[in-house]
Amino acid sequence: MTFIAMNRFKVPKDAGAEFEQVWLKRDSYLNEMTGFVEFHLLRGPEQEDHILYSSHTVWRTKADFEAWTNSEGFRKAHARAGDNSSKKLFLGHPQFEGFEAVQTLTATATGAAA
Repeated sequence: MTFIAMNRFKVPKDAGAEFEQVWLKRDSYLNEMTGFVEFHLLRGPEQEDHILYSSHTVWRTKADFEAWTNSEGFRKAHARAGDNSSKKLFLGHPQFEGFEAVQTLTATATGAAA
């Protein structure tokens, strides 16, 4: 059963570009993990004081995700997570949400728009 792991970040509006660069430049080590399917960094709606971001990782199973959280790759990828240089890149702590897929629909070759 597919497992989706998400973290939500409230990023001050003036820190959005720097926050994105931290993610774009980091080594994630995800490709080294059994069961890893894909990763997305999502930029969401702007609020008065922040922009909502979410990291969205898809895993083959919840057990694969849990193995990732206990791996050396996870420790290395998150070693500098608290290092926000000279300014705070997000408000509060990230909010974790984990989901097991109940239904998955994918585009078919004949049904997909070109």
